[in-house]
Amino acid sequence: MNNVRKQKDEGFTIIEVVLVLAIAALIMLMVFIALPALQRNQRDTTRKNDISRLQSALNNYKSRSRGALPTGSTSAYTAFFTSDLRRSGDQFADPSGGDYVPVVAPNGATPPAAGTGVMAYSEGNASNIYIYPGATCTTDAAQGTVNTSARKAAIVKPLEGGGAHCAEA
Repeated sequence: MNNVRKQKDEGFTIIEVVLVLAIAALIMLMVFIALPALQRNQRDTTRKNDISRLQSALNNYKSRSRGALPTGSTSAYTAFFTSDLRRSGDQFADPSGGDYVPVVAPNGATPPAAGTGVMAYSEGNASNIYIYPGATCTTDAAQGTVNTSARKAAIVKPLEGGGAHCAEA
């Protein structure tokens, strides 16, 4: 009789283990590269929604006050933010933290080009919302530029992903 035992190959080879680890590392790398961009886009979408909320509140204010906007001062808009946008403990804050700060330009003023100077998104002015009384958004509203117009206000918010969002009330 032949008492030769056959060895059974059980388990994984080193090549198979290394291949699985390499594929897992690639998947993790793709997730970590894509995640910050997705988060930035989500924060920008929240900012755009907040500007729409501000636009609605300004339109409600105008309907209550015979078409007039709050007086063209930063303190008037700060009071407006408190009275009309933060009722009953509602939040009106930038997604990166901190309350939105209204920065009101003089009547008829136009903002600098998006992505330059005061319009560039940065941590120093990330919570600023620029309000231009007597102005409307141009056809290129994504760049945050405005035209002059009576009884309107352009609301411009720089975006973290680049450019600016412009809405009018």
